[in-house]
Amino acid sequence: MRPLVARARSWWQHPAFGRGVREMGSVSPGLAAWGLMTGVAMVKSGMSTLEAVAMSLLVFAGSSQLASMPLIAAGAPIWVILATSFCVNLRFVVFSAHMRPYLMHLPLNWRLFHGYLTADLSYVMFTRHYHHPPVNQVESREQLAYLSGGNLLNWVSWQSASLLGIALANVIPTHWGLSFAGILALLGVGCSLASSHLRRVSAGVAGMAAVAAYALPLKLNIVVAIASAVALCLIIEASWPKAPGSPKVPA
Repeated sequence: MRPLVARARSWWQHPAFGRGVREMGSVSPGLAAWGLMTGVAMVKSGMSTLEAVAMSLLVFAGSSQLASMPLIAAGAPIWVILATSFCVNLRFVVFSAHMRPYLMHLPLNWRLFHGYLTADLSYVMFTRHYHHPPVNQVESREQLAYLSGGNLLNWVSWQSASLLGIALANVIPTHWGLSFAGILALLGVGCSLASSHLRRVSAGVAGMAAVAAYALPLKLNIVVAIASAVALCLIIEASWPKAPGSPKVPA
């Protein structure tokens, strides 16, 4: 237990931890708005307070929660719910593959801990600062301190707002337009992630496919949208003209 506490303290006391908290603070209001809306939506969809709290703490994936809630409320087959959540969260497979060289030197429990806490924006901010894995303990400590700071504020912002939404779900009037606020928060997150031509193409294709397949039952248009965007972008990346020795198209 003591080595775990000592390792965590070495991150929390590092100046990079505070920098990670401050930079995550610039986007935490949007995360909080999204979390509040998700908390309200879970209860409004028919979940009990206990179920909503458990989903918020255990799943901790806003887009997956929002995608699965209408399916759960409609009594969709479990395979449809799991397939939808899996497709929505496929990006975390890419995140984890990229983060592997940064974290593989840690014990399994710390890798699982960071894997649970790392979300879209904390991953984006971390990778913008640190383009390469650490080559020594000094760099490793700094990187993990920054990641821990961003992850911590991201988790606190989301969970506090989500739990508040669950508590106030039956008090907050539906005409306040929280669903629209959540859409705006998601739009802001999506725009911040569209930092390359390929990502903008994938976002556009996914949006058009989702609209075109909107009539499908059980929100299967989400699965169609993700599959279409992934397939097209893989084809584009494979056929993109590259000079010998040049890197791949940035995803």
